[in-house]
Amino acid sequence: MSRVIVFGSLNMDLSIACDRPPLAGETITGRDLVMGAGGKGANQAVAAARLGARTCMIGAVGTNAFGRELSGGLAADGIDTRELVCTGAAPTGIALIVRSGGDNRIIVEPGANHVLTAEDARAALDRVAQPGDIFVTQLECALDATLAALAHARAMGLATIFNPAPACPLPDDTWGYVDVLCLNETECAAYTGVLPEDEETVAAAMAVLAELGAGNVVITRGAAGSDVRDARSGTIHHIPARMVEAVDTTAAGDTYVGALAAALADGCGLADAAHRATFAAALAVQAAGAQASIPTLAQLEAALDA
Repeated sequence: MSRVIVFGSLNMDLSIACDRPPLAGETITGRDLVMGAGGKGANQAVAAARLGARTCMIGAVGTNAFGRELSGGLAADGIDTRELVCTGAAPTGIALIVRSGGDNRIIVEPGANHVLTAEDARAALDRVAQPGDIFVTQLECALDATLAALAHARAMGLATIFNPAPACPLPDDTWGYVDVLCLNETECAAYTGVLPEDEETVAAAMAVLAELGAGNVVITRGAAGSDVRDARSGTIHHIPARMVEAVDTTAAGDTYVGALAAALADGCGLADAAHRATFAAALAVQAAGAQASIPTLAQLEAALDA
């Protein structure tokens, strides 16, 4: 089984539920405060590890208590943290999450997530990566470091999974370093100008992404399921969502990406990997908290067999 190597963010999440988001200048009463480990990179690493993949995390935390807690949490999930830097140059990243009506709004302070440089990222990959490993990254770390890591991983012979979130302008050559592009409908609209709402608009968005240079593409659409484009055949497969009652969608997308990576590392084809990822994400939204809600391999297999 190939190893999953994640370059990405680690945050301490402070999440609170409310009946509706507050208006400008308004104070409302919240409930069910949850403090827990998060960050897109760490969430994806935890998902990959819990779903059976040997996983390594490349990233940075501060020297404060949050940093120690995040580092210890990854280690407890069996994740290799030798390339997790503890820095005094910035505090550990923080995410403030407002949960309302099964949806969420998030404000992130990157902190230590922006400390690692392009050279740091390349050097870390040189130390831990091998050809055939699966490389996963997002856009919550410094952009130059992220893009350097993506290109270097591809040059080293790793299969690359890119989750371009949160969406931001990217160099034209970015897409050529990506083996599997995984993005949600909002991010897809930002990069293509097409909101994938149905079969026709999904096909149109996939065509634009192909023109940009993306090969294999997965578009996640929440309750509408996900759509997978195979680069070799150009065929688009729709993966229906599993209908559940959503409690907190904070880590749904990250669970999907981590599950996708774990399944690909285990030798699954892209469509089958997307099917497993869909079930994993459905399990994740049924509990509050980011990493606390990410399922184990046993839980996923039970859901697939049900």
